[in-house]
Amino acid sequence: MIRLAVRVAREHAELVTAELLALSPAGIEEREIDAATVELAIYGAPGELPELPAVRAAAGDALLDVTASAMPDDWERRWRDWHQPIDAGPLRVRPPWAPARPGALDVVIDPGQAFGTGSHPSTRLALELLLDIPPRGALADWGCGSGVLAVAAARLGFEPVLACDVDERSLDATRTAAAANRVALAVTRLDLRREPGPAAPTVVANLVRRLLLDVAAVMERPPERLIASGLQPEEVDEVAAAFARHGLTPAARREGDGWSAILLSQ
Repeated sequence: MIRLAVRVAREHAELVTAELLALSPAGIEEREIDAATVELAIYGAPGELPELPAVRAAAGDALLDVTASAMPDDWERRWRDWHQPIDAGPLRVRPPWAPARPGALDVVIDPGQAFGTGSHPSTRLALELLLDIPPRGALADWGCGSGVLAVAAARLGFEPVLACDVDERSLDATRTAAAANRVALAVTRLDLRREPGPAAPTVVANLVRRLLLDVAAVMERPPERLIASGLQPEEVDEVAAAFARHGLTPAARREGDGWSAILLSQ
């Protein structure tokens, strides 16, 4: 396993994260180096990671440093220790090696596929907001990653569930997760920066500020309710204002571990 780390100026970290999401086979790890610097790391086996010129291009003028290092021999154990089950209401989201919770709705996600098992705070916050919505009718997951939210929605009773992403590896991971959890998902490739996501009364979008603003800019058919996650607390008002132009206004908000998610409704 190789760790490819990119250090960028803090003020550019969000934009670089959005660009790296299109390249990353295993999600993005963010670490604070100091008050002015953020390190963004992606993981993969030799041959899976993007080429250095593509990474440098994604970081652009914000790039301070880029390094590649081999992970230690006990990486697999440490990787497993890092991915712990997440309990949210009736749901348990867990990696395959973790035990099920008796009586819980089980969502099993392989963290080696795309963007983890759902342990990131932004995913947990989106799940919490989703649990407050009656599971009726269709749901669309815009930017599905490894399929955590789409599979969870299907397990909760939303039907049909539509999932989209621009990354083919994410689409493969979501299809794999749907099969492993025995739920039906309609999975399609779509670039949310340039075209509207699939229409549904309920939408979840666990993205980042820049991508959410792009989503608002190209939106044609506003959903009845939209969960926007992947935000820093100071970014919520700007994103809410972008969707307010489509008649969507804040109805609920969750915060935790430095992240925020909002439920917008008509």
